[in-house]
Parts: sequence; C-alpha cells; structure tokens
Amino acid sequence: MSLTVTSEAPKAMPSLPSDPSSQQQQPTVNVVIRQDPFYITLDASALLAVSIFTVLGMHFVDHLLLEFLIIAVPIALLIHNDYLNFLKLGPGGTPPTPSGYARLTFYRLFTLRDPFTPPPRDVVSSPSAGILSKLPYRPGPRPTVAGLAPQRQLNQHGSVECYNRLRAAIENLSRKNPSAFVTATSCLEKHGFALFARHPLNVCGNGEIVHIHSSDRSMHMNLHPDDIKEILEKGWGQRHPMAWTGWVRAPLPETFSMVYAPRDESDLKIVCQIIEAAIWYVIAEKVEIELD
Repeated sequence: MSLTVTSEAPKAMPSLPSDPSSQQQQPTVNVVIRQDPFYITLDASALLAVSIFTVLGMHFVDHLLLEFLIIAVPIALLIHNDYLNFLKLGPGGTPPTPSGYARLTFYRLFTLRDPFTPPPRDVVSSPSAGILSKLPYRPGPRPTVAGLAPQRQLNQHGSVECYNRLRAAIENLSRKNPSAFVTATSCLEKHGFALFARHPLNVCGNGEIVHIHSSDRSMHMNLHPDDIKEILEKGWGQRHPMAWTGWVRAPLPETFSMVYAPRDESDLKIVCQIIEAAIWYVIAEKVEIELD
C-alpha cells in the first residue's frame, strides 16, 4: 500500500495559567503515514480532452475497440498504482519486480480473510501447548498493516532505541548459547536481522525463529497456536495473510505471525516474552531473553 508522509499544522492546545515570563509553546510538526486510496482528478482541460476523445471515438473508432479502451485504461491505472504501492513498502521476501508483483497478485486469491482468528490447535504436535498466559492488553488501537511479502506496519513504528536493545538482547542470547542459536540475515525476508535455531523441532525457513524489520521495527515469528490466540486477543499482533491452509500450498506455515513493533519499555518487555514463546515452539525449550 502507498506510504505518504504529510505534514500537518499543529493543533491549538488549551493554554494553562502562567506568568508573563513563561516561554511560548514551540510549534510542532506531526508526521502522518497513511494509505492513499486510488483516485483520478479531472480538471476542466482534462475533462474537455476526455469528452472530445469520446465523441471522436464514437465516430471514427470501432465501437468494440472504444468500449475496450474505456474499460482497459482505468484497469491499467489501477494496476500501475497498486504496483507502486507494492514498491513503496520497501524490500522484503518478494523481489521488487513485475514478476514478483505478479506472483503476489496470484497469492491474493488465497490469503487469510481474517488474520485475527488463531489456527487450529494440534495436540499431537510437540510442544503440545503454548507458554503465554495472561498477557496484558496492548494499549491503544492496533497499527495499520499492509502488504503480503513484505508485510509492514504503516504507523506506530517502534523506537530505534527499543530496536537496538532488542537486537542486542537476541545477539547476547546467541553468544551465550552458540550450540543452540545463531543470528544472521533472515532467509525469509532476505533483509532483516533474524535468530535461528541450530536444531529446530518445528522447522520454518532453515530454523528461523524470529526476524525484525529495520524499517518499521515490527517482526515475524513462528508461534504455537495457543500463544497466537493469546497475542491476537490481547492486541499484540496478527497472523500473516499468506499463512493459510487449503488445497493450494501456502508459502508459510499457518503458525507464522506478525508481532507489532515495541514502542516503549513496557512494550519491549512483552515482546521479549513473545519471542521466548517463539523459541519454545521452535525448539521446545524455555529460554529467557535478558534486556540490558
């Protein structure tokens, strides 16, 4: 989807009683990231040109060809706009090429319609249950999420400080347990920092446990269905739209989920718990992530 940065004038805030020597409130600029809907604006000259083309076409162009052009041109504009939106999401697991876009367009036919319903629980698999319980509710509304591959947050981006601390904690975990973990570039995203298990029980992407997107600081990981249910109910994430089940093989396991970017210290602690749950699902071992 299209990412557009716009500047908004600061809204007037109610003034508090103060003495004449108090400093004036400094102006601020709000940066808003939003999705732009597709639209076409016709001014007077453009409207006149379209009218002339239509009238001339009715007299000099075959009617079937004219009808085809009237329908085909808006469709071409829609596809072009959608392709530009795909590119604006940034680098991800799909090559930013027309062929990559065409492949994603095919996958759209099978994507999850409801990313907030957990996958079915399989008691036969190991581990048989998740470890998350009684997570607090995430404050505020969910962020806006767009895209398939890449899938990104369009707002509520995590802080750089939280990203650096989380990455350092994961790297520290890998250094302390070199026989169990290794860090490298994500083999799924092909651009983000990721944690891998050397001996995964539930395999996804060569044992990839979690990867973090440097652009918006959100992340993807594999979780037990019980833990997915918990983060969905408490507002900490959502399922990946390409983690479907059906007669067409999905490119991702149904347990593949997005976790929203941590915005502050409180969020960061909860996200660490969720990553610990991802480690539990991949290797069936409980590990604690220590923040500096």
